[in-house]
Formats: sequence, structure tokens, C-alpha cells
Amino acid sequence: MLSEPTVSIGSVTIVIVNYKVADCVIDCLRSLQAEVLAWGPSQVIVVDNDSQDGSVNKISEAIHKNQWQSWATVTASETNGGYAYGNNYAIRMTEQMNRATEFYWLLNPDSTAKPNSLRRLVDFMLANPRVGIAGSSIEMKDGTSWPICFRFPSILSEFERGIRLGLVTKLLSGWKVVREMSGRQEQVDWLPGASTLIRKQTLDDVGLLDEEYFLYYEETDFCLNARHLGWECWYVPESRVMHIGGESTGVSGSDRVQEGKHDRVPQYVFDSRYRYFSKNHGYFYACLADAAWMAGYSIWKMRNVIERKPNSEPNHLWFDSLRNSIPFRWLKIKKQISPTT
Repeated sequence: MLSEPTVSIGSVTIVIVNYKVADCVIDCLRSLQAEVLAWGPSQVIVVDNDSQDGSVNKISEAIHKNQWQSWATVTASETNGGYAYGNNYAIRMTEQMNRATEFYWLLNPDSTAKPNSLRRLVDFMLANPRVGIAGSSIEMKDGTSWPICFRFPSILSEFERGIRLGLVTKLLSGWKVVREMSGRQEQVDWLPGASTLIRKQTLDDVGLLDEEYFLYYEETDFCLNARHLGWECWYVPESRVMHIGGESTGVSGSDRVQEGKHDRVPQYVFDSRYRYFSKNHGYFYACLADAAWMAGYSIWKMRNVIERKPNSEPNHLWFDSLRNSIPFRWLKIKKQISPTT
């Protein structure tokens, strides 16, 4: 029988999930070297989500070449199960190896840790025992600040997201998902997943990330479940992380398509949104959220036609949103299970 591991105060397991961005991962590891050596009780686990492009060998070679093997390791999963799956893979591996850890720091592969980014997060968590999740301020590739956190999505936020009208946004400012932050520490609903420190006790209470989300909304779902159990989520701007954004997917955090990367929103974005609303609020609420988004977006589309503005939206967004709404999903399911004649 394994004995309980001795947990060092502030011990951290850093998790990076890779999918075909080995060069980004290596840059991230390079930025973590000083953080890990300065902090002490920490380790890094890179999980390759079945990239099938030689990523594992490339990252492993970089670890050995730079003599990072005392604190960094790379492991391969047998399937690309998505962001939640990859992070859970590392967490389960840590527990199976009986490694002691007090915190898990989830970092995107296209992130670069700025000096003292880890220390600032851990110090804050150690000083605030009811905080279960803390996140860094984000810096863009060109060095500009992206001081954004988020409110939980709702029916009103879906209408605001669709209509994009200044007056409506002002009236619904308290429900708008995107929340511009100041330069001070603040409690928030949920954080960008690029740099998130999670207390192990919070994971024990809430459970692992929901692997039914392939990508997007999994961190929103986790923060909501943590809130229900009394855990707080905080923005800690003293911790700074540079994040390129969309390297593995081409989809930005706002569900918008980056120019030249995709001409259509990937199906998994719609699937994740559907799961979030139906799981956490029920099907009737999800239907109303669909209707709110479609109504707002239809008004915005009509305004664009009248004002002759160029269309910068992903192709077929209105149609794809309609076919992924609750009623059309149910029709599809009913058709699949109906007996053939």
C-alpha cells in the first residue's frame, strides 16, 4: 500500500497540452526554467495529444539537450481527446505516480511565462485559502496587454454577443461575457485558460475537467462548478503570461475565426456551447439562449446589409448556429433513432 506523499508548501505541477505545436512548447519550457528553479517544489508535464508529427521526440530531445529532465517530462496520450482530456491525463499520471502537489498550473502551449509569474500566483493562493482558481494577466505577442476576464454566459449575454449594438451593450454591461480588467486583483467568474492555477483541494472537491468538452467552455464549466461549492476565482495581474493564441486551433477565445485560419467555426465550438448551457442550466434555458443569440445576430446582419458594411464573419455562421440549436439537434437525434421502414 502506498504511503501518502509529503506535500511541500506551494508545490506545483505545471501541465502543458501539446497538439502539433512542439516549437511553441519548447519556447514555453525555456521560459519556465527560471520560474521552476527559483520556486523549487515544482515539475512540468507535457502531454502530447496524439499529434502524430514527431512532437514527442522533438520535445524530448529539447528537454535532454537543455538538461531540463530534472523538472520536465513529456508523455504521449493515445488519442486526441481535447484540452480537458489532456490536462486530466497529466493530473491522473501525477496521482498514479504518488507525486505530491498542492497546485496545478495549466498553461497553454503557446504561452510564455514572464518573470515571477508562477511565484505571484502561488503566493496569492497561499495567502487566500478560499481561492481555488487564480489566473494571470495576458500579454499579446506584440507586447500589448490583453486585460480580459469573463462573466458566465447567460441568455442576456448571448443576445448582447449577437447584436453588438453600443446602446444594448451599455444596458447589458453587467451581463456581457467579456470583462475588461483593471490593474488590481479582482474576483471574477472565470479566467482565460492560457494560465490558470488550480488548488488540488479544489480539484478533489469539483472533480477533473469535463472531458465531454473537446475544446472551449471546459474552463467556464469548471469555474462554475467550483463557485457552486464555495471556491473563489481571482484575477492576479501581477502574474503575467504572454499568449500567442489559436496556434493549435486557429480559433480565438471569442469563438471568432482568425483571418486565414478557418473559413468556418469548427463543430466542436458549437458542441461545447450546447453542452455548457444544457448541462448547467437545462434544455429550456439552452433553447432561450439559442433564440437570444439568433435574434441578436440576425438584427446585426440586417444592419450590416443596410449600412453596406463588409462581412468579416466566418462563413455560414448563421446557418451553422441554426442547425446546432436545441430544436434542430433534437430533430437530428430523433431521425437517427427512428426505425427504418
